[in-house]
Amino acid sequence: MRVLIIEDDKILSKTVEQCLKGRYDIDSAYDGGEGLLYAKQEIYDLIILDIMMPVMDGYEVLTRLRNEKIFTPVLILTAKDSINDKVKGFRIGADDYIVKPFNREELLVRVEALIRRSTGNYTENVIEFKGLVLDLNSRKIKANGEEIVLQGKQFDVLEYLINSKNTIITKEQIFDKIWGFNSETTTNVIEVYASGLRKELKKIGYDKYLKTIRGVGYIWSE
Repeated sequence: MRVLIIEDDKILSKTVEQCLKGRYDIDSAYDGGEGLLYAKQEIYDLIILDIMMPVMDGYEVLTRLRNEKIFTPVLILTAKDSINDKVKGFRIGADDYIVKPFNREELLVRVEALIRRSTGNYTENVIEFKGLVLDLNSRKIKANGEEIVLQGKQFDVLEYLINSKNTIITKEQIFDKIWGFNSETTTNVIEVYASGLRKELKKIGYDKYLKTIRGVGYIWSE
């Protein structure tokens, strides 16, 4: 799962990152213009957005995203706490609103709720497929009483494919979702991870669901 933090206060941005660290992959932008660029070029599961920022304020960032049909869930995190500010944020496309200073546990709970809502996952932060269970908190995978350990981003690739089951996902989509366009590696890494993932899944009999579409990408399908 990937989260973008758009916040010009670097200390506060780092605080938010620490709250989410270990659960999500985090990118940070420190002004509205940079944040908009990230949000348009990357694929995120959630955007945490400040309002009062240089270059472009949060309202304009959000308006532009929605106008360009980018519907990534947005959690506004701001010191502007009037009813009018909140109403404006929701009307232009915000999904939730939390006021500074915030409680860390509340922030985490709201982030988890928005991501569950967007992925359709309402089962205590787990994903299930035919007896295969992915625990998104512990990043453990179990099936029929057996447990396998996935290395590095293998877990993220599997999570993405299962959430997109029965849909062909290109190597470029996987790369953008998991590694991001700022990564120094190339899309060739996808084949390495897919091969390793398939070997691990074979141990519990689930490799048959991961299918390669030659020259295109992969599909998780029944």
